[in-house]
Amino acid sequence: MNFRRYYVPNATVFITNVVHLREPIFANPTYIELLRSVLREVQKIHPFDMAAYVFLPDHQHLMLKPTGESNFSKIMQSFKTNFTKEYKKAIGITGSMKFWQKRFRDHIIRNDHDFRRHLDYIHYNPVKHKLVKRPEDWSDSSFAWWKEKGAYADRWGWSLPDTVTDLDLEDVDDGDE
Repeated sequence: MNFRRYYVPNATVFITNVVHLREPIFANPTYIELLRSVLREVQKIHPFDMAAYVFLPDHQHLMLKPTGESNFSKIMQSFKTNFTKEYKKAIGITGSMKFWQKRFRDHIIRNDHDFRRHLDYIHYNPVKHKLVKRPEDWSDSSFAWWKEKGAYADRWGWSLPDTVTDLDLEDVDDGDE
């Protein structure tokens, strides 16, 4: 399979990254904190602005914009590698381990409408997966920050938003091993 990624300078990118076999590792708050810590360290090496995020038990969605010399693939490679190393240390594994699915899904944000649809998708995702009934009840996302900025009305996401009805951004092709 010939797999290609497209890089657009100064573009914001939506990314889906999934744990191997969808193990719910991030149901444990310790590993969410490790994930946040590794992302901050990667951001120092490969600068990016984080537009939005949600961390779920077995995957995460990010919207980020690379701001340095690195592209989003280098950011994700660094993140996945460094997280796996730190996770292995935390649980005492010294051998090899497959933590992430081989690939991640990416989508270049094309315009304001596309940005909004993906922003809403990210923030509605915990409700979609029946982890909470309302987006504001999920603490591991950027929803509260966006709501405080006025991007969301009260009771947004208590039912399926029109902006996300036709988006399905969960599956990531794991590729041939």
